[in-house]
Amino acid sequence: MSERNIKLVIEYQGTGFAGWQYQPNQRTVQGEVIGAIFRVTDQRVPVIGAGRTDAGVHALGQVANFKIDHKLEAGRFRDAINYYLPDDIRIRESSEVDRTFHATRDATFRRYRYLLSNEKSAIYRNLRWENPVSIDVDVLREAAEAVLGEHDFSPFCVVASRKEDNTCRIERSEWQRIGPLLVYEIRGNRFLHSMIRSLVGAMVNIASQTQDANSRNLTLERFRDIINAQTDERVVFTAPAHGLYLVSVGY
Repeated sequence: MSERNIKLVIEYQGTGFAGWQYQPNQRTVQGEVIGAIFRVTDQRVPVIGAGRTDAGVHALGQVANFKIDHKLEAGRFRDAINYYLPDDIRIRESSEVDRTFHATRDATFRRYRYLLSNEKSAIYRNLRWENPVSIDVDVLREAAEAVLGEHDFSPFCVVASRKEDNTCRIERSEWQRIGPLLVYEIRGNRFLHSMIRSLVGAMVNIASQTQDANSRNLTLERFRDIINAQTDERVVFTAPAHGLYLVSVGY
């Protein structure tokens, strides 16, 4: 039988993981999936993910693929792999795709969501950022509009992870109030390391500051200037990882 290319859609709660990417002696999502596939097929194969989510970041629709010479029906990989996975990872879908499909390179967009609440919860504390400050939602929305379009997001990236080209095209950037939550939705062709968390941290800092000029860390005007002008400045307000979700990946 010839090698086949299997696509997975994966959901996971990132709380107990050192991120998506395999790391020796660390519990990672990629490592757990590779191990489960091995137990199903007796083959240890590379698993390619659409996004390298950081430690603590969750996913509703991470996409991955692996190539394997095995007779198991494509749709049955889901249940077979799930049998060997821990409870904080679930394969939602498995299907066979063209051999050229690559989960990272072929992605045309990635959609993320960030959850913010000013209430404390015993149950949801690892699933959202619980920040008890008063937030001006109108200012949050104005800041989110500034993110739209094509910009160099170097100031919102971990310095060591900056690339030669740090330009991203953002098609959606908006805050909504849903019950007790403020929900940020962002969709773009690519994202830099810690970029969304840095954007969220900066926007919350702007929207929660007082009118006392001496207390201001970042203004809406300065935020716009940083986004619209190339600069080596690093925006240091980073929201916690546990409020961030990879919602879906488009192809």
